[in-house]
Amino acid sequence: CKILVIGAGGLGCEILKNLALTGFKEIHVIDMDTIDVSNLNRQFLFRRKDVGQPKATVAAEFVMRRVPGVKVIPYYGKIQDKDDDYYSQFHIVICGLDSIEARRWINAKLVEMVDEDDPTSLKPMIDGGTEGFKGQARVILPTINSCYECSLDMFNKPTTFPICTIANTPRLPEHCIEWASVLEWPRVMGKDVKYDTDNPEHIGWLYKVALQRAELFKISGVTYSLTQGVVKNIIPAIASTNAIIAGKLLYIASYIASCCNEAFKIATGAQFLDNYMMYTGNDGIYTYTFQHQKKSECPVCGQIAASISVDRTMTLEELIESLKERPDVQLKKPSLRTASKSLYMQAPPALEAATHPNLSKPLEELLEENDYITVTDTSLPVSIQLKVSWK
Repeated sequence: CKILVIGAGGLGCEILKNLALTGFKEIHVIDMDTIDVSNLNRQFLFRRKDVGQPKATVAAEFVMRRVPGVKVIPYYGKIQDKDDDYYSQFHIVICGLDSIEARRWINAKLVEMVDEDDPTSLKPMIDGGTEGFKGQARVILPTINSCYECSLDMFNKPTTFPICTIANTPRLPEHCIEWASVLEWPRVMGKDVKYDTDNPEHIGWLYKVALQRAELFKISGVTYSLTQGVVKNIIPAIASTNAIIAGKLLYIASYIASCCNEAFKIATGAQFLDNYMMYTGNDGIYTYTFQHQKKSECPVCGQIAASISVDRTMTLEELIESLKERPDVQLKKPSLRTASKSLYMQAPPALEAATHPNLSKPLEELLEENDYITVTDTSLPVSIQLKVSWK
């Protein structure tokens, strides 16, 4: 049984160790990050000499040294670098990610790959996540049960701070970091240059500028790791939580693996999680398992288009901003079109310039009631269908 592990951080290290010790012989691992000294307190596959090296490569080498007979193939890069042929070789995909965007992408990719005439095209996705003393594990059978996108509205929006506070009266180290990333970066680098949260040089620049801001206002607590956490919306991980969630993921994987040779007839044979387990260790130990329901209007796995009711006098720009705010879609840079025309396209520049005037137009000039809008976004490999009705 060939396993793909996405993420070689705190949770990923636990997953790789558990898989190897349980007897899985071929494991592939993807991670786009390098090792930072702050990782060493919980990501136990790494040592101080490894700082600056790719996590996937170092983790693979460590596991193969310690567990004879296991083959771990690393890839240092983004999951978006790989195509359908790459993902189709695996029997199970296990996610140990710290990014909602990455989870959404791989979830949509696995749903997109399903061919009803080919049972082997269905790749079970086991997703785990930790947040301080809290964690969750779930099993996603693409197109069969609730997918990751179905549960998107369960996640809180990232914390934001008022612009007036970060610009004029910062009181917290987070205010200084937000000032550096939201205000100072575009002023110095240009509004069209977006910082990369996975680029150490960019994070280093933001940290340096935020630290200078903090010293000016006599605020302590700005660190490199906090800067990473704020710009990537990361909550510090706790090793024990990672171990518990990774153990649950392995328990699920071992059951699913027993069915791999039967063309993914996972519903027969051994029982496994159906389909969502939550854990909290804040005040003692508590777990709760429930079946998260599949949504018929899910933009990724649903069978019908999602419906939106809008004011016909709303401008296209206001519609786009409202889509960014919706917890069930959480888009970043959406492009919109109908069957007959492009409403607004983020790229290429020539098409953006051609459709830019539409942003200020009311929807009633651009659409008819019950029109379908196709929405594409950089955060998803698939498009979203929306059916428009007037309020």
